[in-house]
Amino acid sequence: MADSNVAESSVDEAREPRLDYSTARPVVPPVVATAGPEVPANVSLTNSVGSDEATVRCRVNGQLHNLVFDPRTSLLDLLRERLGLTGAKKGCDHGQCGACTVHVGGRRVVSCLMPSVQIDGRDILTIEGLTSSDGSLHPMQQAFIDHDALQCGYCTPGQIMAAIACVIEGHANSPEQIREYMSGNLCRCGAYVGIVAAIEDAAPKIRGA
Repeated sequence: MADSNVAESSVDEAREPRLDYSTARPVVPPVVATAGPEVPANVSLTNSVGSDEATVRCRVNGQLHNLVFDPRTSLLDLLRERLGLTGAKKGCDHGQCGACTVHVGGRRVVSCLMPSVQIDGRDILTIEGLTSSDGSLHPMQQAFIDHDALQCGYCTPGQIMAAIACVIEGHANSPEQIREYMSGNLCRCGAYVGIVAAIEDAAPKIRGA
């Protein structure tokens, strides 16, 4: 099985909408934390039936990759075990807790349910991709610290990725709305009060207000 490497060819940027992190405009339709419905047409399976390898091209946190892997691999396992991006956590592994939430093509998804063959030609953003080049934290990361919105911290990466999507989707206009659109992310420690406060604090900063 081949190792991942940086590809020189470009990913099709016009293929689907992307979250606009600079202005936080609601450039994408309402999203749900689930796997995307489309299977990329140009995914390469070495053998059509019984294949043990698939090849995709994608961009993870701004870095291009050509990846060859077992087509049964979930996106979460690909990120953690092949690319060493362990920020997204494996909680329930059934798409119910949200600890593995990342953004794919500008939409939040639970990566444990998403087959990796579906990331062909798409952009993936994980918690590791939020920090800027000068090391400063994303406003949502800082707000979680300021409002003590984490206890054990295991769910925090997924909570933060869902929280950013919640703001950009335009679903952070009230505590009630935040609770509804964050309901797919569970916290066993019960840090929900701090999480809602952090999102309310970070939302205007992300919007640039």
